[in-house]
Amino acid sequence: MGGDGLTILIVLLSLAVGAYLIAVLESWAVHGRLQPARPAISALALLGRESLLARTPDRLLFETGPVLLLVAGLLAVAVIPLAPGLIITDMATGALFLNAALAYVLVALIMAGWGPNGAYGMIGGWRFLGQFVAYAMLIVMPITAVVLRAESLSTVDIVTSQSSLWNIAYQPLGFALFVAAAMGLCWLPPLDLPTAPGDLAGGVEAEYTGVRFAVLRLARMVIILALAGATVTFYLGGWLGPWLPDWAWSGIKILIVAGLMVSAGRLVPRVRETRYLELSWKLGIPLALGNIFLVGVIVLVVPI
Repeated sequence: MGGDGLTILIVLLSLAVGAYLIAVLESWAVHGRLQPARPAISALALLGRESLLARTPDRLLFETGPVLLLVAGLLAVAVIPLAPGLIITDMATGALFLNAALAYVLVALIMAGWGPNGAYGMIGGWRFLGQFVAYAMLIVMPITAVVLRAESLSTVDIVTSQSSLWNIAYQPLGFALFVAAAMGLCWLPPLDLPTAPGDLAGGVEAEYTGVRFAVLRLARMVIILALAGATVTFYLGGWLGPWLPDWAWSGIKILIVAGLMVSAGRLVPRVRETRYLELSWKLGIPLALGNIFLVGVIVLVVPI
């Protein structure tokens, strides 16, 4: 069981280091140059810049949106195990809690889009609502298949259930669907419709500057890490691995998954929200149902 002060401190420090490394990787993916100091310089510049306020904002939503986004990411991280005992809270319903916490990403982005009372932000927020309708079931249904094999909603039990065979080999279709949905939840390219730099000038981020913008960017990094951690927990054996310490395996796997998430999608054109919705409902959901059925049959016939 986790939850003591030292465990919380270690997890939060790991999260801070991971968020910085992901910022470095994202900068490399965007600019094509590896600049380890760039995120620190950008963060200091943002903290030193004036936080401008929109002319006629809904002040409560404007201020609360970025904070709620960060809180959603932190709550999701709380149930991801980095090693045996290295988890903030080992809940019996951890997988369900993770999904519930990430549902507030939608609420936060709609607040961040509506609060400034600007056209670009508002369109970005409603675009993310369309993404949510597309990816919501593709988050829940692969998790259902993972839980079916582990016979538990505990994220720790899900990791230990993969001691003989990781779920990426047991249910590769579920893995592919979950990662696609996770990229939509993180609004990463080619699913970066809420910000869409080419046509929305930043979208939900357009009206944020200074400290508020820094919080918004930090929250996004935390959510990317949370979903990379969830992918590792559900499909890549969590901390399981030879030779290295348990926590090292978790860190390596999470950074690899997060790095692939922030870079791979930039190789393809942005997907329109209607197209993403069509693919998710007409193709993704039938495949996810088939994955649940297949995993159920395998669990009954050939328990592993």
